Amino acid sequence: MSFSILLVDDSRITRSIIIKALKMAQIPIKEIYEAANGREGLEQIKNHEIDLVFADINMPIMNGIEMIEKIYQNEQLAYLKIIIISTEGSLERIKQLKAKGVEGYIQKPFTPEQIKETINEVMKNGITN
Repeated sequence: MSFSILLVDDSRITRSIIIKALKMAQIPIKEIYEAANGREGLEQIKNHEIDLVFADINMPIMNGIEMIEKIYQNEQLAYLKIIIISTEGSLERIKQLKAKGVEGYIQKPFTPEQIKETINEVMKNGITN
């Protein structure tokens, strides 16, 4: 199975690093879409079939938490798997996000192995490689 992935982060460099890590981890990718904030992320979700969302928390215009809330308010998007990638690492914040429906959390800086492990956990059927 290959995945259509959406990267939502206001840093173009961070999005590039995530793409590189996905490739190094040999994640089977169908398509990668990018967005610089939550509002752009919602537009990408509306316009493309997405399997997995990687989202930062702190972004301008619409932050990751606001985007996640909007996603899960829409029953048609409830299937989306969301992994947060953030510098924030407090256990309270992680619990709060998981309560909202987030299934994975990766703290920056991260390794390709952490990306692969988290995707395996979130996508249940795992990745073969």
